[in-house]
Amino acid sequence: MNERPRPCPAVYPAAEEALRDCDPEAKCERVLELVRAWWAGELEESDASTPGRMEVPGRPRQPVLVHPRDLPRRGLHTTAGRVALVHAVAHIEFNAINLALDAVYRFRDMPAPFVSDWLQVAAEEARHFRLLRARLLELGADYGELPAHNGLWEASLATDHDVMVRMALVPRVLEARGLDVTPGMIQRLEAAGDRDTVALLEIIQREEVAHVAIGTRWFRELARARGLDPEPVFLALLAEYMPGRVRPPFAHAARRAAGFTESEMVELETQATARPAPRPKAS
Repeated sequence: MNERPRPCPAVYPAAEEALRDCDPEAKCERVLELVRAWWAGELEESDASTPGRMEVPGRPRQPVLVHPRDLPRRGLHTTAGRVALVHAVAHIEFNAINLALDAVYRFRDMPAPFVSDWLQVAAEEARHFRLLRARLLELGADYGELPAHNGLWEASLATDHDVMVRMALVPRVLEARGLDVTPGMIQRLEAAGDRDTVALLEIIQREEVAHVAIGTRWFRELARARGLDPEPVFLALLAEYMPGRVRPPFAHAARRAAGFTESEMVELETQATARPAPRPKAS
C-alpha cells in the first residue's frame, strides 16, 4: 500500500522561528533557509494558528536600546565616527530583517506573491546586515558594542493591526527615509576617504529602492481593493500616525524609482515647508 504524502509544513511558523531567533548570524541563516524552502515548494501557506502580538522580536542582549537623542554623534574623520555610522546602519538592517519576517508571519490573508516579496526582502536585509557587520569587524568593532534605538520595531507594533497601514508607513516612510539620507552619508564618507564603506552603502541604496517599491505596490493594491484612492489615504495615514516624521531633503529620483508619484512628492515638500519652525529655547 502506497504511503500517503506528508503535507508540507506551513511558512508562517518557519517565519516565526526566524523572527524569534536572537542570534544575528543564526537569524540570517534561518532566513536564507526559509527562502530556499519557500522557492523549492517545501512550505505552504495554510496554517490554523493565529499570529500573536510580538512586543519584542528576537534580538541579542546587545546593543542597548536608547532614545535616538542619546545616540553618539561623531565626525566621520575618525575611525570611531565611522564605526558609529556603520553600527547604526547595521542595526537598521537587522531590524529590517525582523520587519520583513513579521510581514510574512502576521498578515496571513495575503497571497503567495506577498510572501515571496517579503521573504526576498528579508534575505536581502540579512545580506546587508552581514556586509555591514563584516565592515565593523574590519574597523575593529562588532555589532552590539554601541547603543541603538528601537524606532523601526515600534513602528511595526503601531501597524500590526492592518497590512495596508503597515505597507503605507514602514516601507514608504521609515525605509524611504533611508533613501533620503544615504546619499549624504556617502558624500561624507567619500570626503573622509572611506571608499570601502561607501561601496556597501551604494549596494544597500540600490536594493532599498526595490524594497520601498514593493511596499508601494502592495499598499496601492490594498487601498484600491478597499475602494480607496491611495494617494490621499497615504497622506492621511502619515498625518495620523507620523506627523512631522517626514522631513527634507528628499531623494526625488530614488523615491520616484520606488514608486512615489510627482504629486506625492509635491505634497511632501509642501507639508515640510509649511511645518512651523521649532521655538527657540529660553535663555
